[in-house]
Amino acid sequence: MIPQAFIVTPETAGAVLGALRKLAVDLTWSAARKHLTGRRITVNGILCVDEGRRVAAGDAIEVRTQPLPPPPRDDDVQILHLDSQVVVVNKPAGMLSLRHPGDVKWRQERRDLQPSLEECLARLITRRENRRDSSTVELLAVHRIDRETSGALAFARTETAQIHLIEQFATHTSFRRYLCLVPGQPEAQTISTTFVRDRGDGVRGSSSDGIHGKRAVTHIKRLRMIGDYAELECQLETGRTNQIRIHLAELGHPICGDVKYRGRFQEPPIIDNSRAPRLALHAADLGFVHPTTGQALMFSVPLPGDLQRFIARLEKIQ
Repeated sequence: MIPQAFIVTPETAGAVLGALRKLAVDLTWSAARKHLTGRRITVNGILCVDEGRRVAAGDAIEVRTQPLPPPPRDDDVQILHLDSQVVVVNKPAGMLSLRHPGDVKWRQERRDLQPSLEECLARLITRRENRRDSSTVELLAVHRIDRETSGALAFARTETAQIHLIEQFATHTSFRRYLCLVPGQPEAQTISTTFVRDRGDGVRGSSSDGIHGKRAVTHIKRLRMIGDYAELECQLETGRTNQIRIHLAELGHPICGDVKYRGRFQEPPIIDNSRAPRLALHAADLGFVHPTTGQALMFSVPLPGDLQRFIARLEKIQ
């Protein structure tokens, strides 16, 4: 068996196994379920173990030859800071930050297949603070990082703290620094475009006229070359969904391991020969002012082991 990759079309969108069977016409239901339970199916580069998972046009489904590691759990989440107002964590790759509101009412068994960061963190705080029930832990979103991305992420624990932190992110007084690996040699620059939900093929991207949509600004700097690949530092001025991934793909340097954003609209996708284990994007630094004490806080998270090993392999073969 060789890996098989498919892009979901509007006609094949729906439940993941149904979509896969429409795209791989020779695949039986039993074989599709076997791939699912064997941890060999990914959606947009992320392991899928939920038969009820729905996919939309533009999503990438891949059937791998080897099983992927099990989904991250409570023990994979590291608390970097915890007080009555704020909690900062090191999020593992492959874990959803917050569950979609429509998914909150899923039965517990389904949620446990791939727990969200919010759910894991509530249980960790319950144990640390000797609470009786994790449902009493309030976690309020102030920003997000992609499911495929690892690194530093903050939650507020009160509405007052949430308002204060959201204002910092909205006015760009917070600090967010990412590291990533891309092919080629992009120069240091500021990328400024306007994002739309559908650039014309069902995928998020920059509007063609540069006027319609929401402003997205990313500052990039090349840190070093590793053969044919560059390690980049990316600083967010705005925080749009998939912002760094979209900007770098449209620049012609899609992030290694990104199966969704591979180039510009209506141009052939740029082939990824890096063999990255997953999306090579990491939220390395997060800084903000504490909402009640006024103290400037900065958190730095080193590259996780999977990306360190990936870089070591690239250094070895160059």
